[in-house]
Amino acid sequence: MTHVEQVATPSITVRRTPGQQTRTDAASATGTAPATKAARVDNADPRYKALRNFAISMSVFNILGYTVLGFEQPWTWPLFALAVGYTTEIVIELVAAWAQRRPVGFRGHGAWGVYTFLLPTHITALAANMLLYANDLFWPIAFAVVVAIGQKAVLQAPIKGRMRHFMNPSNFGITITLLAFSWVNVAPPYHFTENVPDMIRIAVPLIILTAGTVLNAVLTKKVGLIVGWLGAFVIQALIRHWIWDVALWASLAVMTGVAFVLFTNYMITDPGTTPTPFKWQFMFGSSVAIVYGVLMQFNIVYTLFFAVTIVCLARGMFWWGKYLLERRKPGAAGTPRLAATG
Repeated sequence: MTHVEQVATPSITVRRTPGQQTRTDAASATGTAPATKAARVDNADPRYKALRNFAISMSVFNILGYTVLGFEQPWTWPLFALAVGYTTEIVIELVAAWAQRRPVGFRGHGAWGVYTFLLPTHITALAANMLLYANDLFWPIAFAVVVAIGQKAVLQAPIKGRMRHFMNPSNFGITITLLAFSWVNVAPPYHFTENVPDMIRIAVPLIILTAGTVLNAVLTKKVGLIVGWLGAFVIQALIRHWIWDVALWASLAVMTGVAFVLFTNYMITDPGTTPTPFKWQFMFGSSVAIVYGVLMQFNIVYTLFFAVTIVCLARGMFWWGKYLLERRKPGAAGTPRLAATG
C-alpha cells in the first residue's frame, strides 16, 4: 500500500504523496516557488463524501421546496445566491493564495478541482437563502452569503497546528445579517410545509431527520454532537420549567418542527467548525443547548443561531488561548510556525 500524508484544507481532506511532500519541503528550504497546483482531492475521503451528500440533500430540498413544499422566495434566488457564493469564494481564494504564496485551491485538476473546491460554498449559499426571509429584497441574502464565506479567511484560529476557520459559515452569515438588519427575519416555520397536505405533513421532518441522521452517523461521525445537543436541549427545558415555570410542552415542541430538524442535522454539525473526538462533540452540542436556554431566559430572539455563534466563538478563543500559553512556555522557542490553510 502506498504511503500518503493527509493534509487538511478549509473544506475537505486531500491526500499528498511522499513525492509531492518532498518537493514542497525542498521548495521551502531553498526559497523557491511552491508547487503550481494543489493536491488532488481523494474521492474516497469520507469528508468529501459527506460534503457531496450534504450538497445533494440541500439541492434536492430546495427543488422540492419551490415545487412542492411552499418556499415563498422567488425561485431564482437560490441561483443568485449560488452565483454570489461561487464568485466570492473564488475571488477570496485567488487573493489568499497570492498573499500566502501557495497554489490556488481549485487549479490543476480541471472540473474536478473546481467542483470539490466549491462544495462547501454550495451548501453555505443555499442554506443562507433558505433560512433567511428578507421580503422582496435579495441583497440581504447576498450580504449573508458574502459574510459567511469571507469570514473563513479572517476568523481563524491555530487548531492542531494549522490556521483554520472556527465560525460556522452559514450560521455566522445568518447571525450577522439578523443583527445588522432588524427587518430581516428567519424563514417562518410554515415556510417548509405550507403546501403539503395535512395527512402527509408529518412525513417531511421524518424524511429530513432520517436522511440527516444517516449522513451524520455514517460520514461526518457527529453522533456525539447530536446526542449532546438533543439531550441538553431537553434538560434545559426541564430546568426552565421547574425553576421559572416555563411551559414545558411549549419548550419541547420546538423539536418537532422542520426548522429544528434542519438545524440539528445540517447546521450545528458542520464538520469544519466542530470537534472530532466524541466527548468534545458531546460537550460542544451540550454547550449550544445551555447557551440556548440562557438566551431564552433573557427573551432573546433567533436563539438557535446566536447560541451556535457564541459557542463557536468560545471554541476559537480557547484555541487561541491554548496556542498563546504554549508559546510562553520555556521550551516553545523552537515551535514550528503555523501552516496556513489552503
